[in-house]
Amino acid sequence: MTELDVQGLQRRLAEFAASRAWQPYHTPKNLAAALSVEAAELLEIFQWLTPEEADRVMDDPETAHRVADEVADVLAYLLQFCGVLGVDPLEALSAKIDRNERRFPVGRPPGRSARQDRHSSE
Repeated sequence: MTELDVQGLQRRLAEFAASRAWQPYHTPKNLAAALSVEAAELLEIFQWLTPEEADRVMDDPETAHRVADEVADVLAYLLQFCGVLGVDPLEALSAKIDRNERRFPVGRPPGRSARQDRHSSE
């Protein structure tokens, strides 16, 4: 049976780590560092590509597989990090979107936040 919900995936990751006695290494600092490394490995795939080449990266099956693997690594470490700290990643994302909708309302020029507008009118 495949669990494709966030909590199910977090359980699978926790069980995987527990069965290998890796929990002592899964501290917030170590997981944040691992997450950063995996994100850098994803970036490395795109490092020297032109924007046009980057848009077509999934056309090559080998590169597409590398991208998917790095995305999986980033997500795995992020879910483990959230599990260790008790952060609900979907709630955190929803709250962040809400804040961004207030900070960057429709019609505001790109690159200008509500805070910048408040300061410029003072």
